[in-house]
Amino acid sequence: MSFTDHIIAFLQNGGPFIYPIALVLVVGLAITIERWLYLSSAQRTNRKAFALIQQALKSGDVNAISKHAASNKAPVFDVLQSGIVRLDNAKRREDVEYAMEETIMEYMLRLEKRTPFIATLANIATLLGLLGTIMGLIAAFSAVASADPAEKANLLSSSISVAMNTTAFGLITAIPLILFHSNLQSKTATIVDSIEMAGIKLLNSLSFNHDANRG
Repeated sequence: MSFTDHIIAFLQNGGPFIYPIALVLVVGLAITIERWLYLSSAQRTNRKAFALIQQALKSGDVNAISKHAASNKAPVFDVLQSGIVRLDNAKRREDVEYAMEETIMEYMLRLEKRTPFIATLANIATLLGLLGTIMGLIAAFSAVASADPAEKANLLSSSISVAMNTTAFGLITAIPLILFHSNLQSKTATIVDSIEMAGIKLLNSLSFNHDANRG
């Protein structure tokens, strides 16, 4: 029997709860792939943006940053540009910082969109597996109660094996989804941290230049 045949037999012998768990797996994988592609694209775009403005951040050259922001859609440019726009009316460093933090929060909503669903789906898969096993055991003991005494042991053994398949499949679904969720969270945190770092670099450069001009 081939590996594919084993999988098909496993699913067929798992009882009715196998199908909702399989649906959870498909939905979880679809969300994971979509989020991975989105976050990877955002990470690449930000990396290219940093290469363009690295020198401008060190020198506090807001004109160069604004010029690049006009022709680039990287998240870091939107964050920096929101702070640069606030410079004209800002009386304190915190005013510019708050403007950038507001834009960062807007991007965090996009970056974290649908990612929490993956952890929820992992929990649902685990609970469905346990529920399927419990329901299978209830059905198994009910069937054994009215079975011929000579067949009780074999019937109980086979019924428990089928019931346990549901728990196994629930865990097979949940464990990868938990790992995917953790990885996506780490990827999101890396992007947000890099954007915040760019904002801090710009603020420090502007503060230094401001103090130097006053001196």
